[in-house]
Amino acid sequence: MVVEADEDGNPIARRKRPSRGTRTAPPSANLPLAMDYLWTPWRYAYVSSAEKATGCVFCDAVQAGDDAKVRIVYRGQHCFVILNTYPYTPGHVMIVPYAHLDELRKLSPEAASEMIALAQRMESVLRELYTPDGINLGMNIGKAAGAGIAGHIHMHVLPRWVADANFVSVVCETRILPETLDETWKRMTAALKKEKD
Repeated sequence: MVVEADEDGNPIARRKRPSRGTRTAPPSANLPLAMDYLWTPWRYAYVSSAEKATGCVFCDAVQAGDDAKVRIVYRGQHCFVILNTYPYTPGHVMIVPYAHLDELRKLSPEAASEMIALAQRMESVLRELYTPDGINLGMNIGKAAGAGIAGHIHMHVLPRWVADANFVSVVCETRILPETLDETWKRMTAALKKEKD
């Protein structure tokens, strides 16, 4: 409890904000419960446009015929690598199977194997291009799990740095990306080509 005083000096008891990762009991009538909110407004355009899309963003990208325009950086036998249009950090890519599937368990063993091989390859490329402190690798399968495009599974691979979620992201609700997606695409395709040679 935190005790404050009103204008007349009378004590007012307020519930202390819980530390992260703890739960608090339901508030009593005179003790309001403090709630933390996590805002990610830079994702709104992505999520709202994904909902309204008539086709599949990934399937459409593969059929577009212009990898630079849709930002596909690599095409494999079963999967391709594409830049995230609304990245969390520079270099944020997604590894996507060509097969339009909504669950990882439906993916063929060959495509699953290539997806992991591409994740390893992208880790190398990201470490070379961005010298990050770490790498995030993951999948959100299904809308309830946070998938913006729930109908077509994909794996995120993105570089991370210590304190990259600084006050600008946390307080100002703004992401700072030091290079354009076109520049990221050029650098990444060049690095993948160089790695293949």
